[in-house]
Amino acid sequence: MGRASGRLPAAAPLFYGALAALALLGVRDVLFLYEENRCSMTYMFEYPEYLKIKLPKKTARRYPAYELYLYGEGNYAEENKNLVLTGIPVLFLPGNAGSYKQVRSLGSIALRKAEDLDFKYHFNFFTVNFNEELVALYGGTLQRQTKFVHECIKVILKLYRDREFAPSSVAIVGHSMGGLVARALLTLKNFKPELINLLITQATPHVAPVMPLDKYITDFYTAVSNHWILNAQELRNLTTLSVAGGFRDYQVRSGLAFLPRLSQQDSALSVVSSAVPRAWASTDHLSIVWCKELILATIRAFFDLIDENTRQITEDPKKRMSVLNHHFVRHPGKIFEENPEAFTELTGDFMWIEVKTSKWTYSVYNDSDGKYFVFPLASHRKSYSHVYCENSMLVRKYFFHVSSLFINLFGFNFGYVVILKLQDYPSLSHIVILVPPTVGNKFALDCEFFKEDSRTVQLPVTNLFSFGKYITLILGGGGRKGKLILTNTLDNKYSVTVAKVPSSSEISAKLHVAQPGNDSRVPVLNIYSSSDCQYEVSDKHLFYTYYSCILVLQIIRFHAGALPVYVVSNILLTYGGQLSTLISTGQCSEFSLELIRTAKPYKVEPIISVVVFLQGFNWFREIWDSLSLPEVDAAVLSSQDVWFPLVSLILFLLGTGIAYWSAVFFSASLRVFSTLWLILIRPTVLQKDNKLFTYRRLCVMGSLALVSWTTCGALAVFVIYLQYLFKVLKTRVLMTTVFYLQDSDCSKETSQNSSRHTVKSRSLIDLTSGPTQSLSNSTTIAETVNSLKIHLTILYLFTWIVLLNLPSLVYWFKNLRYNVRLDPDPCRSTAIILVCILEILMNSTTSEVKSSKLLKIAAKVPLPLSVAMLAFGRMHLYKVPHFVTFSLLLHVLCCLV
Repeated sequence: MGRASGRLPAAAPLFYGALAALALLGVRDVLFLYEENRCSMTYMFEYPEYLKIKLPKKTARRYPAYELYLYGEGNYAEENKNLVLTGIPVLFLPGNAGSYKQVRSLGSIALRKAEDLDFKYHFNFFTVNFNEELVALYGGTLQRQTKFVHECIKVILKLYRDREFAPSSVAIVGHSMGGLVARALLTLKNFKPELINLLITQATPHVAPVMPLDKYITDFYTAVSNHWILNAQELRNLTTLSVAGGFRDYQVRSGLAFLPRLSQQDSALSVVSSAVPRAWASTDHLSIVWCKELILATIRAFFDLIDENTRQITEDPKKRMSVLNHHFVRHPGKIFEENPEAFTELTGDFMWIEVKTSKWTYSVYNDSDGKYFVFPLASHRKSYSHVYCENSMLVRKYFFHVSSLFINLFGFNFGYVVILKLQDYPSLSHIVILVPPTVGNKFALDCEFFKEDSRTVQLPVTNLFSFGKYITLILGGGGRKGKLILTNTLDNKYSVTVAKVPSSSEISAKLHVAQPGNDSRVPVLNIYSSSDCQYEVSDKHLFYTYYSCILVLQIIRFHAGALPVYVVSNILLTYGGQLSTLISTGQCSEFSLELIRTAKPYKVEPIISVVVFLQGFNWFREIWDSLSLPEVDAAVLSSQDVWFPLVSLILFLLGTGIAYWSAVFFSASLRVFSTLWLILIRPTVLQKDNKLFTYRRLCVMGSLALVSWTTCGALAVFVIYLQYLFKVLKTRVLMTTVFYLQDSDCSKETSQNSSRHTVKSRSLIDLTSGPTQSLSNSTTIAETVNSLKIHLTILYLFTWIVLLNLPSLVYWFKNLRYNVRLDPDPCRSTAIILVCILEILMNSTTSEVKSSKLLKIAAKVPLPLSVAMLAFGRMHLYKVPHFVTFSLLLHVLCCLV
């Protein structure tokens, strides 16, 4: 605009640019800097088919958008078309925008496994079509999906009626929000818990919603969590497994996928895919449903869960947990055995070799003779605490035996690594390793006795006040097994560099969750080393790295969903500051100048910190509860161990940087559009109307309110936003023309050009208020400039409100063919109020506001509203429009009073 008072400090763009760059760096690290995808794709050997299951008419009429299918391939699919089913039912529930066809990986591998067993046992995989609804962004249909799944379970079990070995329950696999829907089944009044015996969730955010954009999502989470806490004892017969995707899954971080710690921990298990034995791969949010290594572990677990007597999944909760622990926690390299033999017999005419050294290596290739290696323990017990053996090839026929006087033997399938604590086997005298003939195979075996204390090193972790110290620990290759204890850690990133001349490689490790406040345990890094390598363990906490790659990264990973609250809070503070300068100077300041002056964290953060501190006292909590005030979000996050004092401050600063540069981008975009308008369309005369209420505006208000009530509130909000945007663009075009013509009149040009410009200015910029009056009048120009500044801020503020309401608009549009009216609608009532407010505001000027008695109140209210927004909106994003609406309502009252 070029006519604003005051100058922008030269360092301000650099400072806010650095804040925005830090935010972008954190986003980049979360979205792109993770390990490569090590998952193998699952392929179907035959064409997949999905047989639609006919639902009862009442169910189909009540849920027209949902469907139930049975998965099949080839001959198996043809055989099942008559629905004579004899297998074990498994129901797959897709998640947010998920497809029912995502079941094909589970169904195909289970079918191949059943074929290997000649169909002695097999599974029937059912899948639900939720019409790819965006339930992570709009929670209005979560309860509807839950009730539909209940009906599906009843339909599925009816298909097996009068069959031999008919099932009485269904196993469920839920991806993403589908896992939460499965848990919500237990909250239904008429649901019988015995209808589910096993629940496996994949990348499901159990702890909290990723983006709490409406109250239906948060209410749904609250109902599910409270039910599972209050009925923990009743849920002990339900076995639950939650699999998180690890750091590749930036949509649902692993901390959200961990099941809450309840009293029934013996029936619930939480793992990360990168820690699942024989998978060892982090998955993104979609690949977790097709990652071959993870699907294989799941299918193996399913088949090991079968009870031979009932030919269904076992009803024994202890066995179910044993199987899940076997496949997802500590896989010993052999098939699951419910009651493994305590003794075994060593057979074969093999050579016996006694090994007395503490370190021993054996390597053989294409050996036709088997061998027994015997390690006497008596000579090692005093000097060593553990024995460690590593196999270079995972071959199931190589066994590791521990013997007592060579009489009673029990064995382990020897996989990658075996570690035994000698103190746990006080009566054992020898260790025996059997290596059968290795014809055509290469086999290497390394064993070592060691003392754990000598191999344990504590690495103190740097923190905020380390001022850039870089801690490095060099580990030589003298031993096979080492332990590294990382003390005083919160959320650091670690790097292990393995060097073997002339090459080296680096492996990065991050913690999935911060250390709980009531947990004194520390992370332990077990290093299985090689004698010809050197290892360097580093805590990546350089001063720059700490702020950019660690602190900001973790804050973005854990709290990126709260950034819109901080951005809107900064804009709201700036808006209040502009109203204050309007009172004091009679002029409206520029957005960027007012943001620098007004948006200060010390205005809001101390108040919230004091309230959180006082809530620790019973007397204050009683007063707080008596006022029916909700709990401060920071206190809730602290109880979840994902909050510390600096988080809110850093988020506020990041929000300031984003608000500044997004406003710059927003203003530049408007400038571009106004320039295109001038080029393509001849500007029209803008008339000034002293009346805020006209028949046409009342009709617009009523029409949009009717649209909000009968269709979708977000649609009405979006329409009024476009109208406001058009109004601001039109005003900006005319003001740009005015300034251009004024500058042209001041320049020395030919009399012909001057005459043409004078005529054009009179035709373009005639603003009338009663009698015709030229806009070149300085008072009218200043008034229009001030009005345009405040309109730009309101429009920018309203842009974020539109973005927060956009998911429900997308959901409504996608499901328009099923229902014209969005029900329930999270923003219907707010939309009606906003439509009326903005229809008035877009036609108002600052001259109408200056004389209002309520202007001082309207200028002071944004500060407490910003405090309330940060206190109650971080975990409830849907509350943000309410605070903004109240502030804009006061502005409207200033225009009227």
